[in-house]
Amino acid sequence: MRGFGFGCAVGLCAAAPGMTAAQSVTMYGLIDTGIEYINHVGSSGASLVRQPSFAATVPSRWGIRGSEDLGGGLKSVFALESGFAPDTGVSNQGGRLFGRRAWVGLRGTFGQIALGRQDTMLFWARLDTDVLTSNIYGIGSLDAYLPNARADNAVSYKGTFGGLTVGATYSLGRDSANAGPAPAGTNCPGENPADQRACREWSAMLMYETTRWGLSAAYDSLRGAPGAFGGLTRSSLKDDRLALGGYMLLPRAKLGMGLLRRNNEGSATPRSDLWFAGVAYDVTPKLVLAGEVYYLKFRHNPNRAWLGAVRGMYAFSKRTSVYATAGYIDNAGQSALSVSGGFSGGNPAPGINQAGLMLGVKHVF
Repeated sequence: MRGFGFGCAVGLCAAAPGMTAAQSVTMYGLIDTGIEYINHVGSSGASLVRQPSFAATVPSRWGIRGSEDLGGGLKSVFALESGFAPDTGVSNQGGRLFGRRAWVGLRGTFGQIALGRQDTMLFWARLDTDVLTSNIYGIGSLDAYLPNARADNAVSYKGTFGGLTVGATYSLGRDSANAGPAPAGTNCPGENPADQRACREWSAMLMYETTRWGLSAAYDSLRGAPGAFGGLTRSSLKDDRLALGGYMLLPRAKLGMGLLRRNNEGSATPRSDLWFAGVAYDVTPKLVLAGEVYYLKFRHNPNRAWLGAVRGMYAFSKRTSVYATAGYIDNAGQSALSVSGGFSGGNPAPGINQAGLMLGVKHVF
């Protein structure tokens, strides 16, 4: 079901018979899954075949979004978006019903102001610079927060003026869900009168785009609290990320590259740099090939990881595609990152490389 509209909601008309409204509501979503193979799992180095839960070429989700024209160029807007695991049907993002987005706001010539659970500016800044974005073999394998850059209890502003886009978020309590030691739910609800800094989040973004290229910069800061995951067990501890990136559009190709500099005060290896560069090429209108390389280096530490990923996608229609994607990670030092961001528990032993291959299908509705 997609694009159904309502001239006036029944309950609203009953409450205010003289009121007229132009309201639009859309239901949308996609399901993306397949079969994955990875090797060198755990200390035994065994191989594993599975269906992923968290990611494929993109995470599976469904949602409802809408707007109402309030006149004078002003609109009320909302979005409710639920992420789910296609292998089992359970809700992702720590079991939330609308774990990806749940916000309401106002939009006009000034931009948009929204309140609720929503993406931070780190998400918007790297949306075009990271060519493979949320691919199962991609940047999320090296920094699991990036596909989960959202905040509960947040107020946001984003506006575009000519080619310049500015935005910011501020959260009073960034993550109320408990999903174990995972970025999908980090057990940091905040809104604590005894500790005003606990679990706060803020982000800011500047982005400039033309019809052929774009540049972006964003800063994202997370505070901790007792019991929070990721090492941020005190509100005095922060996990900060600076993202710089750019992209270029060619007649049949897209190039993207960037740097993500991190300082995680809750980690024994706090400072790191994550570089990435990728390209997507339209072989035909239906066949797209894409590839990207990533390099993660911890400062003053031997830990590091290289990751390379490629993907070929063939579109049967605007809604249905099949694909093959492969990845390889080279860990060094005590790094034990998995090539796959599609499921937890697939990490290799420290310093061991790992390869992955997935064949899948995606349907958009």
